[in-house]
Formats: sequence, C-alpha cells, structure tokens
Amino acid sequence: MNLSTETEPPRGLPAPGIVSLRPATPADLETLRRWDRDPDVRNSLIDSDWRWETELHRHPAWREWFIAEVAGRPIGFIQIIDPEFEETQYWGCCEAGHRAIDLWIGEPDARNRGCGTQMIERAIERCFADPGVHTILLDPKEENVAACRFYERLGFEFVAKREFYGDECCVYRLRRPDTDLN
Repeated sequence: MNLSTETEPPRGLPAPGIVSLRPATPADLETLRRWDRDPDVRNSLIDSDWRWETELHRHPAWREWFIAEVAGRPIGFIQIIDPEFEETQYWGCCEAGHRAIDLWIGEPDARNRGCGTQMIERAIERCFADPGVHTILLDPKEENVAACRFYERLGFEFVAKREFYGDECCVYRLRRPDTDLN
C-alpha cells in the first residue's frame, strides 16, 4: 500500500491551503483577463472594465491591488481603496478613516474552500493596520445573496441598498472593534 497516494490532496489547490497576498503587476494581465471571462466573476462585478492594460502600470496612493495566491498559484484578486481620495468618487463623499474592498476568486477550483475567508481576513488586517482607518466598506450586488451572507458571517453590518452604475447593491461596513462611532 502506498500511503503517499492516499494522503495526497485532490488535483488543483492543496487543502486547506494558506492564502497569501502579493501586489498585482503587469505580469498578471493574462490571468486577470482570463478571470474577467469567467461567468461567475463577471456576474458578481459592478464595473466589468477594469482597464487592466493601463491600470496595472499605475500606482495611485489611494489604491492597492493584490493577487491572492495559494502555494504560489494565483487564485483571486483584491482591491483596497481609500474612498476619500479615489478618483471617480465612486463611493461619493467619504471622510477620512474609510477603506473599501473589492474581492473575487478567479479560479473556480478555489471557490468554496475557505480561500475567500482568508482573502478578506488579509484585506481587513491590511486596512486596520493603519490606525487612522476605522471603517471598511463593501458593495456586493443585491442579487449575490451568497456574498451578502458571507460578509455578514464575517461581521460586516448591512448599511443600505444603493445603486452603483445601474446595479442594485448592498452596502456593508465593518468597524474597527475599538472604535466608538455613531
């Protein structure tokens, strides 16, 4: 009996896998384009044109882009922005102390394996590492019930429904535990 065969994880990702983040670079262009074509990713995004060819070369102070990896394999994408300074003012007028997160898992075999939880945990840690940040915002599409439940399980509080670029979304927030805000 070959014990090593019995204990090998299934093809694809090792289980459970530890998610790490690294900055997105122009070398990620083809991976991001491939993920953009995935129907599940496309259906979850509000703005499907991220202009990767241009934006991967830009590094504005108000934005961070990350590739999530498991065992060195890219599985997903995270954007963290400071909505106070974000160029399009997507979130409207936001005062200091906020961050907003966009996140998706591009690799189908990485979904429903705990990777999303680790990704959002890493993003939350990154946001709250700045002592001036007190609130994190998210805006899943209202129809994406699974995403809404996911964020609620992680402690995000529903704030309001809002339309972004023609999509009905649920705005959620997570406040720093030691912050006393109304």
